[in-house]
Amino acid sequence: MAKVESFTLDHTKVKAPYVRLITEEHGAKGDAISNYDLRLVQPNENAIPTAGLHTIEHLLAGLLRDRLDGVIDCSPFDCRTGFHLITWGEHSTTEVAEALKGALDDIANKVEWKDVQGTDKYSCGNYRDHSLFSAKEWSKKILEEGISNDPYERHVI
Repeated sequence: MAKVESFTLDHTKVKAPYVRLITEEHGAKGDAISNYDLRLVQPNENAIPTAGLHTIEHLLAGLLRDRLDGVIDCSPFDCRTGFHLITWGEHSTTEVAEALKGALDDIANKVEWKDVQGTDKYSCGNYRDHSLFSAKEWSKKILEEGISNDPYERHVI
């Protein structure tokens, strides 16, 4: 079985919240795809409840695209501690951390329920499991802690 990089990461040594470049892959035609670890809470110490995480996911889908070129996908980790961000091209972890910080600030302070895309049975596979209140509270908490561009040191952006 292929070795998955994320499962080789020592989750006891990282210091969330942080942005970490997991890998950059280059295709046969020279295209680059980057995979980032957007770790919002400390692994094995906390987890964002599913309704809040689900709403953050729906909001990041648009807010990160507004801030970064080439966003392909932003999907939550099943452990509920953060997200994978997949992009075309290469971005510095500082650039991604700044985009994440701006997006979380919008969630915490600007977004209203009408702004959350995909919250009905036609556009979401689990539309009943959302909480803007939870998304806002977790975003505030993460912003208070500060987002680092280094998983092992606190270099807050």
